[in-house]
Amino acid sequence: MRTSQRGRRPEQPHQGRIPTGQFARPADRITLIEEVILVLSLSLLAAAAFSILDFTAAPVNVHVTATVISTSTRLPYQLVSVAFALPPAWLAVYLVRRNGEPLRSIGLAWDQPGRDLVRGVVLAAVVGAVGIGVYIAAVRLGYNRFVVPVPPLGQWWTIPILVLNAAQNALVEEIVGIGFLLTRLRQIGVPAATAVGAVALLRGTYHLYQGWGGFVGNLALGVFFGWFFTRWRRTWPLVIAHTLVDVGAGVLYIAFRSKLPGLLGA
Repeated sequence: MRTSQRGRRPEQPHQGRIPTGQFARPADRITLIEEVILVLSLSLLAAAAFSILDFTAAPVNVHVTATVISTSTRLPYQLVSVAFALPPAWLAVYLVRRNGEPLRSIGLAWDQPGRDLVRGVVLAAVVGAVGIGVYIAAVRLGYNRFVVPVPPLGQWWTIPILVLNAAQNALVEEIVGIGFLLTRLRQIGVPAATAVGAVALLRGTYHLYQGWGGFVGNLALGVFFGWFFTRWRRTWPLVIAHTLVDVGAGVLYIAFRSKLPGLLGA
């Protein structure tokens, strides 16, 4: 006997649901490509273009300094700089939500904070240890510029702004450059290995202003983080790790800056 359909609600598609090992397709391919170009043009692709220009403008050696944080000694400028660097990550999140996808589709589900924190701390320890070695070797060999990873020293807000800048960089680079970009590339149809390689190449390029050491180190980091994301589909551990590494680099610079010239062979 047939069951009456009257009064039954029509079945709704599971918007944004991602079966294990698959990717949602919330929009057509052309729309996704347009999203990728728009988001990257407002963030990492623009940074890569300026980084290439900066790399070619001066020789790469320890005597040429590369700054990664605004040098203004006015706190409002520092805060505004942080605030207006965040919208690209916000835009990526907005586009995902507008398309009907859950934030977990780009690894931003906040359902395992403890595990994400532990993974982030472990990743930070590994990346920090390797990164320091690569940086020192690259500077001593003349393949990298001397990087100043802190805001102006001697201010009461030096450390708070260091932390804010680290968190801002981590949110933009990991949400846009890993969670959003890797997801969209896979949805467009790019093979996983190629997508990870493209993401890693972009990451290395927008750090090229530091020199070849910054390029190679971040290229390797992009592959590592990209592999982690494709395996676990979690972006928060990457954000946490990136934040801790940047804060750690700044604190170490402040603590040992008087000894760095000898250590780096300057």
